[in-house]
Amino acid sequence: MKFNVSQGALVAMTPSGAVRAMVGGRNYAESQFNRAVTAKRQPGSAFKPFVYLTAVEAGMTPDTVQQDAPLNVKGWKPENYSREYFGPVTLTQALSMSLNTVAVRLGLEVGPANVVRTAHRLGIASKLEPNATISLGTSEVSLNELVGAYAPFANGGFAASPYVVNKIRTPEGKVLYARRADPPAKIIDPNAVGMMNVMMHETLVTGTAKKADIPGWSAAGKTGTSQDFRDAWFIGYTANLVTGVWLGNDDNSPTRKATGGGLPVEVWTRFMKAAHQNVAPAPLPGAMQSPGGFLSNLFPGGGRGSAPVQQPYPQQTSNQGYVAPPPNGPAPYPQGRPPVTQTSGRPEAAAGLDGWLIDRVFGGRR
Repeated sequence: MKFNVSQGALVAMTPSGAVRAMVGGRNYAESQFNRAVTAKRQPGSAFKPFVYLTAVEAGMTPDTVQQDAPLNVKGWKPENYSREYFGPVTLTQALSMSLNTVAVRLGLEVGPANVVRTAHRLGIASKLEPNATISLGTSEVSLNELVGAYAPFANGGFAASPYVVNKIRTPEGKVLYARRADPPAKIIDPNAVGMMNVMMHETLVTGTAKKADIPGWSAAGKTGTSQDFRDAWFIGYTANLVTGVWLGNDDNSPTRKATGGGLPVEVWTRFMKAAHQNVAPAPLPGAMQSPGGFLSNLFPGGGRGSAPVQQPYPQQTSNQGYVAPPPNGPAPYPQGRPPVTQTSGRPEAAAGLDGWLIDRVFGGRR
C-alpha cells in the first residue's frame, strides 16, 4: 500500500442533519467497529474553521491581515506544512493555504476558550482542551460530529443534530417512532456564514483542496492532517450535502504522508459527483449574489465548476458585514505566489466507486 492506509470512514448528511450515507470501515465482515461514529481522532487543520469563525465573530473579515511567520509559544514552535512563510496574508489566504502559524496567532488573539465554545456551539460534543494547540486540531473528535458541526455553514447558520432514523412503522402502517423535529436555532449570524463560505470556497479553488470539484456547484470545505500523518481528513459541503472523509489506521500508526488534500479529497470528489447527479445546483447560503464581489473579482466566471458563487453581505467594516476589495485589488496570494499545496497528481481509476476506493486506498484488499 503506497500510503500505508488501512482504514477509512465517510459520513454524508443534508445541511439539516439527515444522514444519507455512512461508511464505518473498510470491511464490515472483518470489523464491526464504526469509525464514523465511535472512533475519535485528531482533526488537525479540519478544526481551523472554528478558529476562523471565532475571529470573524470578534470583528475580523476575510481581508483582515495576519502575519505568517515563525512563532514561539512558551517553547512550542508550530510550523507550516511546507516550513515556508509568506509574511502578511489575509485570513482567506491563510485558511485556504492552511497556514498553521496564522491559525495559532488567531486562536491566541481570540482566546482558546472562546474557540472551544464556538466548536461546542456548532455541534462538537467531545471534550476540547482550551490551550494554544487547539487551533491545530489537537483534541480528538469523531467524524460524525465534525461533519455535523460543518452543517451550519451549509444551511445558513442553523444548528444541525445528525440523525439517521426519521420514522419507524409496522408492516400495517402503525407508527412506532417519529423523530421530533428540532425547532430552528440560529447559531451563526448570516454575515459570518457568508464570510466563512467565501474563505472555505477558496480552499477548493486555489488552496489545499483544489482537486475537489463538483461541476456546476459552489462548494467549500477544509482539509486536515494530524501530526506525523496519522490522520487525513476532508470535510466539504454544498447547499445540498455535507460530507466528511477520514483515512488512517486503527492503531494510530503514521501513514506514508497521506494528507487531507490527497486521498480524502479524491474520495470526497468521487462520492459527491455521484451524489449530486440530477440535482439542481444551488449556491451556498449566507451571502448575496451580485456582480463585482470578492470572489468574482479574483476568479471571473464564478470559481470552481462555474457555478454562481455567492457574494458577501452588505459592505461594512466589521462582522456586521464584509467589505469586498476593489475590482483591481491585491492578488490572491502574496507577490502573486501560488499556495502551498499538499497533494500530488494522482489520476483516478476508471472503475466504479467501490472498486476504485478499495483499489486506490487499500491496495486492492477487500
